[in-house]
Amino acid sequence: MMGKVAASAFRSRNNELCNLQQSCIRILSFCESNSSRAGLQIHCPVIKQGLVENLEFCNNLLSLYLKTDGIKNARNLFDEMSQRTVFAWTVMISAYTKSQEFVSALSLFEETLASGIVPNEFTFSSVIRSCAGLRDLSYGARVHGSVIKTGFEGSSVIGSGLTDLYSKCGRLKEACELFSSLQNNADTISWTMMISSLVEARKWREALQFYSKMIKAGVSPNEFTFVKLLGASSFLGLEFGKTIHSNVIIRGIPMNVVLKTSLVDFYSSFSKMEDSVKVLNSSEEQDVFLWTSVVSGFVKNLRAKEAVGTFLEMRGLGLQPNNFTYSAILTLCSSLRSLVLGEQIHSQTIQVGLEDSNDVGNALLDMYMKCSASEVEASRIFREMISPDVVSWTSFIIGLVDHGFEKDCFGLLMEMVRQGVEPNAVTLSGVLRACGKLKSLSRVSEIHGYLLRRHEDGEIIVGNSLVDAYASSDSVAYAWNVARSMERRDSITYTTLVTRLNELHKHEMALSVINHMFRDGIGMDQFSLPGFISASANLGAHETGKHLHCHSVKSGYSSSVSILNSLIDMYGKCGNLEDAKKAFEEIANPDVVSWNGLVSGLASNGCLSSALSAFEEMRMEGTEPDSVTFLILLSACSNGGLTEMGLEYFRSMKEIHNVEPQIEHYVLLVGILGRAGRLEEARGVVETMPLRPNALIFKTLLRACRYHGNLSLGEDIGNKGLALAPSDPAFYILLADLYEESGKPELAQKTRDLMSEKGLSKKLSKSTVEVQGKVHSFVSEDVTTVEKTNGIYAEIDWIKSEIERSGFTYRGSENASYHSAKQAAVFGLVYTSPQTQVHVVKNKILCKDCHDFVSLVTRLVDKNITVRDGNRVHIFKNGECTSCKGEETSFVLP
Repeated sequence: MMGKVAASAFRSRNNELCNLQQSCIRILSFCESNSSRAGLQIHCPVIKQGLVENLEFCNNLLSLYLKTDGIKNARNLFDEMSQRTVFAWTVMISAYTKSQEFVSALSLFEETLASGIVPNEFTFSSVIRSCAGLRDLSYGARVHGSVIKTGFEGSSVIGSGLTDLYSKCGRLKEACELFSSLQNNADTISWTMMISSLVEARKWREALQFYSKMIKAGVSPNEFTFVKLLGASSFLGLEFGKTIHSNVIIRGIPMNVVLKTSLVDFYSSFSKMEDSVKVLNSSEEQDVFLWTSVVSGFVKNLRAKEAVGTFLEMRGLGLQPNNFTYSAILTLCSSLRSLVLGEQIHSQTIQVGLEDSNDVGNALLDMYMKCSASEVEASRIFREMISPDVVSWTSFIIGLVDHGFEKDCFGLLMEMVRQGVEPNAVTLSGVLRACGKLKSLSRVSEIHGYLLRRHEDGEIIVGNSLVDAYASSDSVAYAWNVARSMERRDSITYTTLVTRLNELHKHEMALSVINHMFRDGIGMDQFSLPGFISASANLGAHETGKHLHCHSVKSGYSSSVSILNSLIDMYGKCGNLEDAKKAFEEIANPDVVSWNGLVSGLASNGCLSSALSAFEEMRMEGTEPDSVTFLILLSACSNGGLTEMGLEYFRSMKEIHNVEPQIEHYVLLVGILGRAGRLEEARGVVETMPLRPNALIFKTLLRACRYHGNLSLGEDIGNKGLALAPSDPAFYILLADLYEESGKPELAQKTRDLMSEKGLSKKLSKSTVEVQGKVHSFVSEDVTTVEKTNGIYAEIDWIKSEIERSGFTYRGSENASYHSAKQAAVFGLVYTSPQTQVHVVKNKILCKDCHDFVSLVTRLVDKNITVRDGNRVHIFKNGECTSCKGEETSFVLP
């Protein structure tokens, strides 16, 4: 009796457990299908009841863990399972693949094979996707072999994965062959995967052609197909994308948020924001990512009001902006340099708990670096970031360079590497820019070596930065070597070179860059042309400048403000004021550079009244003068003897225009006072100015002392200048001339002897002239030791005789017989056509002898000659200099 009772109780117990087991499985199935985390609560009681051995229950529980609780706890359950089917192995591998833990996925696959489990097509599909994610073609090819052995090669799922693998590993040919072998079984996913592969390989036209084949094959595209096609259209043009959009409508593809977001991004890339907004409102299905795309579109197109309005509307609809939304708005703040708005957005990110997001942190870092006058807040944000990535480090380093903390960049780069963050091309370009600003050749070489060791010098952005850094450090040969060694050069490479060569006053070399560009098949654009025009201006190469002007018109760049500004400068420096004015008038909204060019051109050509009127017109138009404007005005007042006006302009700099005077402004102020004979006042300026005097300011005052014959002050200033620059020959020459003219020849000779003992010599006078597009240089030398090259000396002698024969008075100095300006002027006169003006550029102030000589030449010959020395243009016509009117202070004694 007791046995029957026990047996009955046992059967009852078994039935209860069986029912409980089935109930748990049903509950788990329901929770798993609804992704409900509540189902996980069954796990604990099931363990207590000893039901964990049930395979179906464990598989359902594993699936629920993966859906609702993440990989970690799911893996713990997986490791505890006594029995594991191919389903369990596959879902775990798939989970690792989806979370982009590709190495873990492949490691688990190896365990699968070791356990004797035979993978199914879904296992292989996940493994192949992991290989594609790692770009591991070798492992992927082995898996492909296993697929063929197990008979799954006809599977469209696996076929799509293999197509993606081969295309991502750069084997597009094999990918296409694979797809062709699957074409009869290819479904929408396979076709879409192939289109996606072509888009990633930047073969956008081929992607659209595949879409046409897909339609002809009778395979219906889905929303993901069109997402990929829109990505290709962004590179092919607006009309292509519109055609794809019309196909979406015609085929009745549901406008879900993924497709709508792609359409918004596409129209935004072509500045068609009205169409983006229409897409947004085309259906009720919307989410935060879609709205963020619209906000980002307005930001990219710098439509600030609409961007902020969309951001506020989004919040008003109850959609909480995410880290990408806030990053987009902060990017807008950076573009607008709006610190106030940026600070407001910053406070909002803190309120919603996004301050720890790297995306937001990077955007904040960039905003504060660009919008704030100080780097303090940006530094605080960077130091508080939990895990700064390469973007964070790069933004911080580049920001410090922009704020003038170049020396700090090298330590930061080392710290970055120590923390395991690999610098990218942009990071290294930023550090190289710091080297260039510091003019530190050793640092540039150090970074260059680092790049060579890492084999990263081949990237064009890095190569261009190296060229810039070497050229900025006055190492032109190294810059050219880097440029020549680059696998590919672009317009930026050559624009960088011409810009730096101009800064180094190597203008002839700058013009030679044009030939190198031509050989590389790279055309001059709106960025490189201003550099070449500037080189022409500084060389006085008027004909070359005009050819470049024509090229800009033919190339469609003639409306570029930077090109027009350079043309104003070029024509002004070549004495062609009419064309300079025409170039200025073509600018719809002249900026301060445009006005500076016009004022400078007028002033340097002797039109002082017009120059000062242009400055007043500039102010009336609402353009604020800058530091360069006042250099031009003070120089004009100095040349024109406008002492009181010059003093007034200097006073107005800080008081009215908030422009802090620099040492160059003080040099011109001293020159204005010195020219007027107010030498004590000039000395007072030097002694009381808030900046440390340089050699130039002492030379300027010493030159004024010589002109006015003030020996005592001249000696004092000369000694102070020599204490500052003992190897500058100009001080010895000016002092010697002052002694000579003050009746103290013995002191003059003693000064010249001291100069000789120190091995110092007078800087050679150099003049250039352009003839038939080529610039010719001439140097003043002693006639007794230099051969009369090309017969120029003989030509000068013949002209002198013609001047005397014509009855004109010319008292030439023997020492100035063959000065460089005379050589250049005569060479231009002889070798240019009768209709072509002669434009000479001299590196020193024109002497009185040369001034008189060139003036008389234009009386003999019906031809205009211009000579530019420094910031002044002498225009000789019919025996007169129309710019300086022969004023004594416009040139120096020979």
